[in-house]
Amino acid sequence: MIDKERGRVYNVSIVDKVHKSKGVLMRSKNSTLMEKILEYINNEYCQTETMPTIREIASALNVSKSCVGKYITEMKNNGVILNNGDWRGIRTKAVNKIQHNIQYLPVVGSIACGQPILAEENIETYLPIPQEFLGNGKFFILKAEGESMVNAGINSGDYVIVRQQETAEEGQIVVALIENEATLKRYYLDKARKQIRLHPENDKMSDMYFDNIVIQGVAIKVIKDL
Repeated sequence: MIDKERGRVYNVSIVDKVHKSKGVLMRSKNSTLMEKILEYINNEYCQTETMPTIREIASALNVSKSCVGKYITEMKNNGVILNNGDWRGIRTKAVNKIQHNIQYLPVVGSIACGQPILAEENIETYLPIPQEFLGNGKFFILKAEGESMVNAGINSGDYVIVRQQETAEEGQIVVALIENEATLKRYYLDKARKQIRLHPENDKMSDMYFDNIVIQGVAIKVIKDL
């Protein structure tokens, strides 16, 4: 398993479990060195998102390039390592799983002046998020500003994962476009007023009422420091 945030690999000693290929044991190679090669490849990918070269592996583990090449070949032949053609296309099973289960979501700050929320000039960076953490849909991350949603556990500086959609159910926290500015509030319909009520989760702030708003997404998760 890979802890991508910390750049570490755990339980990589799967080599002993895959030391058979077509019924033939892999007796010719040192399993400890093989595990070190796998660990180095996985850790380098976690930290740089690129695969190390044979020269880099050999230098890091203080072995010859030919030695590393032989291990890589044997691991390919036994399915421990996958390959898409060239060296940079090589992948361990752990890296392959990461690549197929990660989405890079754009991070945007406060949006004003009527710009589309995902306009290039609004995107500050991208964050990798596991697919199973998200579910289905398209997503972006809003960097919260201000204290209007503190009672909902959203503080200034938190990252809010938002599912892009144009409708919402009452009680959901939405990204709403109002008079060319985006705001994060809880969404309700006020039947007496026949208006939309946006509720700030802060006891010091009052509800806001509008005839029309444009919903740009629904908040689903918050990423914060403790």
